[in-house]
Amino acid sequence: MPAVYDVAIIGLGAMGSAAAYHCARRGWKVLGLDQFTPPHSHGSSHGQTRIIREAYFEHPIYVPLVQRAYELWNELESLTGAKLFQKTGGLMIGAPEGTIVSGALLSARTHGLEHQILSTEELRQRFPALSPTPGTVAVWEPRAGILFPEQCVAAHLQLAREHGADLVCKEAVLQWEPHSDSIRIVTARTEYNARKVLFCAGSWLSSLVPNLSVPLTLERQILYWFRTGQPELFEPRTLPVFIWEHSPEKFFYGFPDLGNGVKVAQHGGGIPTTHDTLQREVAQEEIRLMQSLLKPFLPGLTDPVHAETCIYTNTPNSHFLLDFHPGSNRILLASPCSGHGFKFSSALGEAMADLLDRGQSKLDLSLFRLAAFASAT
Repeated sequence: MPAVYDVAIIGLGAMGSAAAYHCARRGWKVLGLDQFTPPHSHGSSHGQTRIIREAYFEHPIYVPLVQRAYELWNELESLTGAKLFQKTGGLMIGAPEGTIVSGALLSARTHGLEHQILSTEELRQRFPALSPTPGTVAVWEPRAGILFPEQCVAAHLQLAREHGADLVCKEAVLQWEPHSDSIRIVTARTEYNARKVLFCAGSWLSSLVPNLSVPLTLERQILYWFRTGQPELFEPRTLPVFIWEHSPEKFFYGFPDLGNGVKVAQHGGGIPTTHDTLQREVAQEEIRLMQSLLKPFLPGLTDPVHAETCIYTNTPNSHFLLDFHPGSNRILLASPCSGHGFKFSSALGEAMADLLDRGQSKLDLSLFRLAAFASAT
């Protein structure tokens, strides 16, 4: 008889790699499956850098989750010796009554986080690379910084293997079928059996789990890197990570220059897409439009260095999805994170292992349950 795994994890990007490690370290027999070879650039877990921040403007419920994530990223660095995080501090910039500033202040005050409110002039003086318009303010938080996503995924996968996980790459899942005591998974090459299954397939979740009650939409996003005319203003010691609400509900974010140019991108508002229709090449006109958007706010940026695409998998309310399948508590659904989930993956990997183990987590995950989406519609 073929081996029966304790858990099979479908998708080994940010969430799947973390879950594979946290499940394997508990001594479980773990199977991980991915149609590519992670870390890869086909989904949402690439792009050289990701922001991690604590004064979370999206909702205060995320703060304890990201605080646990900080602890686990630090632990992962210690266990692997890899550099996964660089502290820079962070700025949430916009109008005082805007979504980003008011939301960041709500989280900071709710959880007693260290922070400062900077006026327009204070923002200009402390960070001369930035050119805020009159009336703009910023919430400064000292713990924010940069995660290196490809290295983070690789570190989780390394430790998962060291704890005995079987990680199979370049093997797409074609179908799955629950039975009384196990779940049969059919791939392009063979089939497997597992007592429980965790779907961390991100933008592929809808095709793997049809008739999902939460409609998921895919969005093409573009990441840009630019040179600067004044490099000393864009170094990590002089420029933190930032997110800027430049007009109501319109955001771009950026990083200091780590040697490959200043990375910037818009958050949200991308072109709806599918995997079959995704345009991976970035047109010159798209680069020109981004330059025009950024010029009033970051006048020191000059020539483009590089541009590439990634995919947001969005839920209707832009929160995460993490819950059991309505038809079985042996099937856990995770990972559509609406473009802001990577920073949490270390903690969500632990939470997913807890859910599979005993059906609950120490963290408050109520915002990510299927019922939360039903009540929002």
